[in-house]
Amino acid sequence: MIDLLRWAAVALAFSLPAHAQEVSTFKLPNGLDIVVIEDHRAPVVVQMVWYRAGAADEPRGVSGVAHFLEHLMFKGTDKLAPGEFSKTVEANGGSDNAFTSWDYTAYYQRVAADRLDLVMEMEADRMRNLILSEDDWKTEREVIIEERNQRTDSDPSAIFGEQRRAAQYLNHPYGIPVIGWRHEMEGLTRQDALDWYRRFYAPNNATLIVAGDVQPDAVRALAEKHYGPLEPSAGIAERKRVSEPPQLAERRLSLADPRVSQPVLMRTYLAPERDPGAQDKAAALTMLAALLGGNSQTSVLGRKLLFDTRQAIQAGAFYDGTSLDDTTFGLYVVPAEGVTLAAAEKALDDALAEFLDTGVDAAQFERIKTQIHADLIYARDDTRGLANEYGQALTTGLTVGDVQDWPRILDAVTAQDVLAAAREVFDRRRAVTGWLMRDGQEETMQ
Repeated sequence: MIDLLRWAAVALAFSLPAHAQEVSTFKLPNGLDIVVIEDHRAPVVVQMVWYRAGAADEPRGVSGVAHFLEHLMFKGTDKLAPGEFSKTVEANGGSDNAFTSWDYTAYYQRVAADRLDLVMEMEADRMRNLILSEDDWKTEREVIIEERNQRTDSDPSAIFGEQRRAAQYLNHPYGIPVIGWRHEMEGLTRQDALDWYRRFYAPNNATLIVAGDVQPDAVRALAEKHYGPLEPSAGIAERKRVSEPPQLAERRLSLADPRVSQPVLMRTYLAPERDPGAQDKAAALTMLAALLGGNSQTSVLGRKLLFDTRQAIQAGAFYDGTSLDDTTFGLYVVPAEGVTLAAAEKALDDALAEFLDTGVDAAQFERIKTQIHADLIYARDDTRGLANEYGQALTTGLTVGDVQDWPRILDAVTAQDVLAAAREVFDRRRAVTGWLMRDGQEETMQ
């Protein structure tokens, strides 16, 4: 009975329209873009402000400043003392946080719908009126350095990922870690943070997403009240970053560390991102990742490496096309006990070659399509997830229409599209292959 109910739910999800929620958009005279996503199932609302500025927009030499300012944004204004923003949200039964990526920095609050006026007032206030004292910025710089200690420097897999990403991008700033290189973080100053804040934190460089139990007209009125008086910044221009030169040679790296408990092979290829009005290649790569490594029991790599050859205990693939510039398509293998990384890499290459030769299993392809579509539907049951989906898309160059078209474009992908995307992306000249291994058990990369 449970299985029947589960598959009935999947079938229902597949038959539902991809965007049952109502989405409204408008722009204030000062340039602030606003998206309202109605979801009246519960009396809660999520407010998110997304700035079109992330780690990949940082000037050379001040890596980590975007994330540094994210922390400093909680330090207060003339109206709010340091830390009072989050305390006020919590006192009103809500939660808040922020995050930084290469393409954006975002701030959000989840509160009861009748508290939207309050959080909007506070968020608009710190968009333009942040105060940074000498003690504030110095203390917070130590906080982000300690964050790097805990999340990167103490974790060999994180160091491995950082080094691999730096090798992936020859020229583009996606190769610089979001948290920053340690030696540059140690030199960040109050002026660096203020320069970043004054350059990018403005209504005409932001998108406001409001999702939940709201009406568009009411959101517009509140936005005009709180964000409307903010002056836009001069000089906000379309982002034009340096581009990658043609990648002509595979890069290979190895890292040995005594803290490694399990060796890992990972390979990433430079890959196209989702582009406005042209998401077909990204959709095919999304399907390819699911076919190759979406499920350890049924995926191509899972069946071949875990069960047929028993060369691995884990194997998978990953791809996320929500990126302003070229992203990556990745593969990984965790070798079985007694299997060398060299043998694991050969097994991976053999599995990929067989996949390209024999093609896509039709039944598996249809199962993957159904599951991806259902996952999209279920993911949108979460109000913050909805706001996050639109925020990521709109700050990486996509439109509301692109977000709404995405499920349809995924549905239209054919097996031939997937194979064509695989043959294009699996170009070793644009790949980085990395081995992470235990100290004292180093292998030689050939």
